[in-house]
Amino acid sequence: MGVSTEDPTEDHTEDHTEGRMTAFDEAIAVKPSGGRRYQVRFDERFAIVAQGGAVPAAMNGGVMLAMVLRAVLDESPLPYPVATSAHFLRVPRLEPAEVEVTWLKQGRTAATARAALVQDGQAVLDTTVTTGNLPDGPPGDGERNGELTWTGEPPKLPPIEECVNLGPWPGTVGADGTAGYAAHVDLRMDPSTTGWRRADPGGVPEMRGYFGLREERDPDAYLLALAVDSLPPVVFGLGAAGWAPTVELTWYMRAVPVAGPLQVAARCRHVGGGWFDEEAEVWDAAGRLVAQSRQLARVGRSSRRRPEQQPG
Repeated sequence: MGVSTEDPTEDHTEDHTEGRMTAFDEAIAVKPSGGRRYQVRFDERFAIVAQGGAVPAAMNGGVMLAMVLRAVLDESPLPYPVATSAHFLRVPRLEPAEVEVTWLKQGRTAATARAALVQDGQAVLDTTVTTGNLPDGPPGDGERNGELTWTGEPPKLPPIEECVNLGPWPGTVGADGTAGYAAHVDLRMDPSTTGWRRADPGGVPEMRGYFGLREERDPDAYLLALAVDSLPPVVFGLGAAGWAPTVELTWYMRAVPVAGPLQVAARCRHVGGGWFDEEAEVWDAAGRLVAQSRQLARVGRSSRRRPEQQPG
């Protein structure tokens, strides 16, 4: 749990599992503190690497985005975050922080806010969020309503029972027994993208798999913010290893997802100079494209040289 003695979840976290909050909803809870400011806390259960190890604990970026979105949507006149652009400026400590929201525009079809996640007077995440309306009906509703609609082909994934369950990876559980991010998400990877687990990467920077939480919870905007950056970094497919921190990420919510596991497919177009890009698509259980993202990230330091260039 977080270190704050005050619970910021009061009145601002919906129950998603028959009267109880999931760990994810507790982790992204916000509490208004006046002046369009919201108290939050970084929950160690969603640290990529748990506290107490040799590597400093780093908070999952999708959880940080979901915190900010909860604060923005608390004030927004429109219900969905249709476009979010985020710059990850610093690695936060797992201590209390605050979200500061400033509205740049509030219109009938779109509203735009700037929201910063601040700790000790310094922004650790700076975002611009545009909210709007989205379709929440079954596929084809737009066509029946006379709207122009077209969608590319969804990813081709094996049945979920044939996919690789990543399970908790090294560093998931801290010295005190607290379990981090990997213990709370359910990732089932396309076997063709998991050769890196056997030191036999496929040579293509792609990742595909099914994503959900281990606790029962229907997908929504907050879970989509987590899903767009949920898979292992695509450069793992090139033999890269280690933490690949996101520097900038933009994502779009395209439709309201139905209940069921999400399908996520990510790919890269260029790796060089210690940087790589990653594009991701998220599809719901009804076969609809519900989210897209593009990010720029750093290649893990231990992987920036080709294997033959690695020092002995």
